[in-house]
Amino acid sequence: MRGTLLLVVMLSSACSGSAKNTPGSKNAPLTAKDIVQRSSPAIVRVEAGDGTGTGFIIEKWGLVATNLHVVRGKKEIRIKLHGGEVYPVMQIAGVDPGRDLALLRIRPTKALPVLRLGDSDAMVAGDQIVAIGNPLGVFDYSVSAGLVSQVRPVCTLEMVAFHNKNIARFEELAAKPRRTQQEDAELSDLQCSQELKILQISAPISQGSSGGPLFNQAGEVVGVTTAIITAGQNINLAIPTNYLKPIVAQPQAISMDEFALKTAEPTGPTDDGVKIDRKVPDHPLTMLEGCDRDEIALLVSSIWEAIEIGAPLYNQGNVEACYRIYEGTATKFERDAPCKGVKSAFGDGLLRAGAIQSYKLKAWAMRDAFDGLLGVAEKWAKANPGAPLRAPKKQ
Repeated sequence: MRGTLLLVVMLSSACSGSAKNTPGSKNAPLTAKDIVQRSSPAIVRVEAGDGTGTGFIIEKWGLVATNLHVVRGKKEIRIKLHGGEVYPVMQIAGVDPGRDLALLRIRPTKALPVLRLGDSDAMVAGDQIVAIGNPLGVFDYSVSAGLVSQVRPVCTLEMVAFHNKNIARFEELAAKPRRTQQEDAELSDLQCSQELKILQISAPISQGSSGGPLFNQAGEVVGVTTAIITAGQNINLAIPTNYLKPIVAQPQAISMDEFALKTAEPTGPTDDGVKIDRKVPDHPLTMLEGCDRDEIALLVSSIWEAIEIGAPLYNQGNVEACYRIYEGTATKFERDAPCKGVKSAFGDGLLRAGAIQSYKLKAWAMRDAFDGLLGVAEKWAKANPGAPLRAPKKQ
């Protein structure tokens, strides 16, 4: 991918529920209020370690859909139902890493309300949609409405065919521990191993809403809200639910231990032969002198927005795109930092990344800068209990 940003960041009728809990038909468009009232009982809060996301029930005996990045690397995940009941996730029922989708299995004591999946291929620019989620892990069951801004192809069938035709070259480049910038660009052109399109939507979403349902006017789920693009206004992304249907049709049970091991973020020299040397700064609290609570909250929120978009891109192999997302956030704060210490921290991170040739190592250098700032923000919040820092948790 030569300097361009891939905007990625991804049931059958037998899975529909009772008439009481199933949204209406296409012949009777529903209002946003109707959709909220009918669908909320089937929308859940996903708690994975210190992170929070959203999910929705698609099978009455406990099959929950969400984003993979919400639960990645976690072996203890809890699902909180609309009524307040909490169930542990017993196993992972399926994943699609390239489309950022996961199915979670719980064992409820009674049949649960479910949502019906619609035909996401029928969605076109201008269609009205409604999103429901848990922004910041704090504002549960928040509702937003908007339009499908555009249906955007990321990996077309032609691009997939090109990948398959040149898979030997792709594997050769992917296996190299060090690549030139030209080779990185060539590898990006060969990334598309499966077809992918995304729904760009204008309905506002935030961290914590990841994995939530996106509804059409019939009250059917046509997307899984996934990411936001902070460089623009109301540029939000959802993965079409038609990608979810094959996972449901052919479930592959994965134990929690195996899932956590296979999806954990790399912390050492095991990422495609490239040694990842983590150097997370340990900033003193004085680094935030001059920043007020709102400015620190905005800083933390912006960092997690970048990670929520960039980390899935990295995990899909779009390493340069991940780095560009991180670089954009760092450059913005280095230029317009709320206080001197923040400006210096981002500046140091950019300098370190700028001296590295590999985009993979560049991305981790910026992630180190982010984690250092998140760490000192957490220290600040603990040291200022009278003015709690309400900020997104890791997803």
